[in-house]
Amino acid sequence: MFDLDGVLVDSRHAQLATLAGFATSALGRRVTVADLPTWAATTPRKHVLAELGHTGVISQDGWDAATATATLAAEVFPFVADTLSALRAAGVATGIVTLRSRQRVHWLLPPTVLELIDVVVCYEDAAPKPAPDGLLLALDKLGALPGDAVFLGDMESDMHAARAAGVMPIGSGWGFSAPSTLTRAGAVVVLPDAEDLAGTLLSLMGTGRRSA
Repeated sequence: MFDLDGVLVDSRHAQLATLAGFATSALGRRVTVADLPTWAATTPRKHVLAELGHTGVISQDGWDAATATATLAAEVFPFVADTLSALRAAGVATGIVTLRSRQRVHWLLPPTVLELIDVVVCYEDAAPKPAPDGLLLALDKLGALPGDAVFLGDMESDMHAARAAGVMPIGSGWGFSAPSTLTRAGAVVVLPDAEDLAGTLLSLMGTGRRSA
């Protein structure tokens, strides 16, 4: 199983642009990506916006508008389609567990990638990570046991959720968090890059694990 942002999709700039765009509209002054705190990419949006001076309710319509525009800057990492195809050819079922809504997942992933994913669990489907609910729901839909699965993520919450679900937590070294952060959060291993990702995951999974 995979997290989405920072693991399958290069969305760092898009996420920061969403924050800046929403803050500009909500605060009535120009806020650029450069104005955001250095920790903005790895911190819940309410804390980032509070740091900028927005303490009210986050308007969902306003957030969606900012996201729709910023998402144009997000791109699927080049290795994703080949990795998913190789896992499917090896008989491994795959899933995504993300904090994104289902609508936004379809904004970020083209149909050619979505058709290679067996299960997608979104924000509206289960309690968000670090709760294990999303991973457990994905496992149930995949018909897999926790001990038969791995989860590749790039945030502390991903590692905590995987451990709570009984799934092997694997860190994505090309994502939002530093490798040391993922290791402290419980990653069994942090992959430095995505070279031969399918082969690496199959090796880590071993013969008994059949869900990624």
